[in-house]
Amino acid sequence: MYIKRAIEESVIKISKMFPVLLVTGPRQVGKTTLLKKLADENRKYVTLDDPDVRFLAKRDPALFLQRYAPPVLIDEIQYATELLPYIKMYVDTHKVKGDFWITGSQVFKLMKDVSESLAGRVGIVSLLGLSDAEIYNYESVPYVTEREKLYKRYPIVKKRNLNMIYERIFRGSMPEMYATEGMDWETYYRSYIETYLQRDIRDLAQVADAMNFYNFMTVVAAQTSKPVVYEELANIAGISAPTAKKWLSILVTSHIVALVQPYYNNVLKRVVKMPLMHFLDTGLAAYLLRWSNPEALEKGAMAGAFFESYVFSEIYKSYLNAGKEPPIFYYRDKDKKEIDLLLYQNGEVSPIEIKKAASPGAVAIKNFSILNPIEEPEKFGGVKELKVKVGEGSVVCMANDIIPLDEKNTYVPVWMI
Repeated sequence: MYIKRAIEESVIKISKMFPVLLVTGPRQVGKTTLLKKLADENRKYVTLDDPDVRFLAKRDPALFLQRYAPPVLIDEIQYATELLPYIKMYVDTHKVKGDFWITGSQVFKLMKDVSESLAGRVGIVSLLGLSDAEIYNYESVPYVTEREKLYKRYPIVKKRNLNMIYERIFRGSMPEMYATEGMDWETYYRSYIETYLQRDIRDLAQVADAMNFYNFMTVVAAQTSKPVVYEELANIAGISAPTAKKWLSILVTSHIVALVQPYYNNVLKRVVKMPLMHFLDTGLAAYLLRWSNPEALEKGAMAGAFFESYVFSEIYKSYLNAGKEPPIFYYRDKDKKEIDLLLYQNGEVSPIEIKKAASPGAVAIKNFSILNPIEEPEKFGGVKELKVKVGEGSVVCMANDIIPLDEKNTYVPVWMI
């Protein structure tokens, strides 16, 4: 069963702008399925998973492009990056938009090769797992905190209770978990990990010890929604801090983990500059940490951390699916005051707090006042050019309705994002 993807419109738009379209993302999120669905009947399809095809692409790229002349969809391009300079020569000669559609599930080496070979010629789309909008079949739009826009969205979304939310968190975002009836959760994620470790990590990232890397992934999953401290990750995983930094970068570039950069303004003097880490697929994180069912996860010590990562992931995907760079930051200072997420766009910063509670109270927004100096920087030793408007704020929680907390801040049910 094909699940309609919110990113389809962005893919078509970008294909009309560039001769090469690259769709990246984790394994098994539906990159090939999406492009096959959107492809015209005259577009050829070839996968470099096939050893014979891969051999031809690596040994004789020019002959490969004669055999599979555009318009063409080339799957798993990372297995034969030797093709990229030849694709560049072809598009420079023919100058036809959308001639090449390529996918890559392993991007740490691929992105370097693409940026060197196809700069200015390639439009890049990042596809992640399913969003709530895709699973429950309603319109996907980038999340914003404005109360009036939330009111307009309210009638179209699917209301869900706590058990349903944690069932969704536990199940994760992989399309196969929703498209195939009776898919066994544990079997699926075990197979996913084995494939990822064997094909992406050992073969392409040259990580010598796959089991050590697996252990590191588990450590990272246990640290989801926390700031990155490489020395701490290294100590827990039993590796060096430089290795921890390298391995985390692999998880980031293969879309397993996202790093949220801290929001910084010179008026805010005591900002901690560590990035925040979120596991993007909560089902995969639950598997790594050996949670056996959604009820145990909801009652467990990591229920809040998983809730935060789920909310972040949904907001993050809402921007990617619209073809936009997610404008997401977070705030933490040396006094340990935090704001879970900040949306910074169009000269305005909008704070978001994430709470598992149904009615978190005014304490949920107490740190929003930290941002006041950026609206009047002159009063705090800054210059007026640093002025940034503080927009409406959200407390994403288990509330049953959109509830104004005060003039600028709103309780937002988690199923609204």
